[in-house]
Amino acid sequence: MLLVLLAILWIILSTRQFNLHPVWALLSACFIVGLGSGQSVAEVIAAITDGFGGLLGGIGLVIVFGAILGVVLERTGGAITLADAILKTLGKRFPGLAMGAIGSIVSIPVFCDSAFIVLSRINHALAGRTKVAAPTLFLSLAGGLYLTHNMVPPTPGPVAAAGNLGLSEELGPIIVIGLVVSVPVLLIAWWWARRVGKNILLDTDDVLVDSRSSEETQGIVSQQNIPSLPRVLPVLLVPIFLLALGTLLPKGTIWRWVAIPEIALAIGVLLAFGLLGQPHRKQWRSWTETGIALAGPILVITGVGGSFGAVLKNTDVVTQATDWLGSNQDQGWVMLLAAFALAAILKTAQGSSTSALVVGSSVFAPLLAGLDGLSIWQQSLMVTSLGAGAMVVSHANDSYFWVVTQFSGLKVADAYRSYTLMTLWMGLGTLVLCLGLYWVM
Repeated sequence: MLLVLLAILWIILSTRQFNLHPVWALLSACFIVGLGSGQSVAEVIAAITDGFGGLLGGIGLVIVFGAILGVVLERTGGAITLADAILKTLGKRFPGLAMGAIGSIVSIPVFCDSAFIVLSRINHALAGRTKVAAPTLFLSLAGGLYLTHNMVPPTPGPVAAAGNLGLSEELGPIIVIGLVVSVPVLLIAWWWARRVGKNILLDTDDVLVDSRSSEETQGIVSQQNIPSLPRVLPVLLVPIFLLALGTLLPKGTIWRWVAIPEIALAIGVLLAFGLLGQPHRKQWRSWTETGIALAGPILVITGVGGSFGAVLKNTDVVTQATDWLGSNQDQGWVMLLAAFALAAILKTAQGSSTSALVVGSSVFAPLLAGLDGLSIWQQSLMVTSLGAGAMVVSHANDSYFWVVTQFSGLKVADAYRSYTLMTLWMGLGTLVLCLGLYWVM
């Protein structure tokens, strides 16, 4: 156990203090744990190779398809269509809540950084038409995007965590739990945004604009061929429905193949190209290449996280941890707390939520395998608990922190006391809900 703690400390220090890429930090941690536990160099390398290939073999295509799906929704204006629909429903009475809901839905397939850049223009326009302070709208949007980015597949972080924990075929329960938990946590973010937003002044002179080409995103709201809501909804809902359906159909059922994550996401991508991409056929290839490029770094970090987990499995950490956790009755909720704490430490120290999810799930994969009697729903709560920790807290070492500040006009000092604190309340609120659901399930 001491070796594992030293390895985690090394990952934190090397990425934070020495600016080492997470891939190198994880690989070196593999050797720290492997050689320190008595494994030979050949055994460590074999574990690294097997863990890397084994994990990516299970979830690699899910991450790639999810990234492509997000690119199509963003580039065609599908994300804007969803935003407009929610604004028409909630915008007049609860514009702040509407922006949070928009963020929560759009960030399921679209990376939160890109989504905030695209949707921030809606905020500027909405602030001018309502009596709600612009900072409240920006904070609500940022919180909504950040929420599902950390908890709901097919976002890469939760998918990678599920793969590490051996739950790659159980994305349905993870999605259901993530969505259920997201609703009250979104209300927490909205409440906080309303409380602090009215006391903040934006520095609009320094607001950035999207520097990507006009062909991709600039002017997207005014495009004549922006897709209608009936064309957008199936792209988002069908793969989620299929994944959730897999939890209801007994294993061995002839139609259960459509609930396989790779199949469900592939169907979503095909629907996206067919329903949204018809006016943009010449760009299908470039969208695919962009999605693959976005998924590439995530795939490598995820694979190396699998390597770290494989090395851990070759140590006696499972036996030690199981003995320490005590009886089966109490193991589960203690694991949820420990997973949250580790992910929170990793997130706060090195900034990346995805890395926190990957490393945290790598550490807990062998521990979860050593527990008996947990239902698939209770196991799925591990992903949500890790996602809760990966929210705590977003500050200056997080790239999303700078996207939020620079594209909204939030001053850094104001962002710390508003946005950063909001991510803390969101993470803690998610943890409380996870613990409550654990005892109910």
